[in-house]
Amino acid sequence: MTIPVEWADRIALKHSRAEVVRVRGRPDLQVSMLAFVDVESRIPIDHPLRTIKCVADEALAELSPVFDQMYAQIGRPSIPPERLLKASLLISLYSVRSELALCEQLDYNLLFRWFLGMSVVEPSFDASTFSKNRQRLLQHDVARQFFAAVVRRADERRLLSDEHYGGRHTDRSRGQSEELPTQGRAALGRATR
Repeated sequence: MTIPVEWADRIALKHSRAEVVRVRGRPDLQVSMLAFVDVESRIPIDHPLRTIKCVADEALAELSPVFDQMYAQIGRPSIPPERLLKASLLISLYSVRSELALCEQLDYNLLFRWFLGMSVVEPSFDASTFSKNRQRLLQHDVARQFFAAVVRRADERRLLSDEHYGGRHTDRSRGQSEELPTQGRAALGRATR
């Protein structure tokens, strides 16, 4: 129930100014220096990325022995291959335009950080380091294996659909438009080849 403005003025006259300020609420101008954020609780229980995360984690567990063979026992630690592959999955799922854009989004997007298993205070990837490390995965055919495993597991759980969306894409250089590829089983199959 809303109170008419005339009544609000009368009520305000009956109460002290301190009580009116308390009711109104003011922004806290002091930024918190230390805060506990449970990212897990910030992601809705029914968010589709929760299911995809489980599927991706299962596929990555299968590939763990391959990762062990790809990386040296000594040397400077790289970005974990699991994060690189899951980040590539985010790029695909959310149509992130570039690796640089993904690295920028990791600075503020809690959903992406949660999906990658990153803490809130952990620094984002450097885009050039991300690209260089991802090339190793592409050279060893691990990226294709990962995406194929994710699609296979999603299909087993009946998470894929034959429904699709289409759209039009205009090629500005030629002034022509063309149909965008359809999404669904066929498109996911092409993505894993």
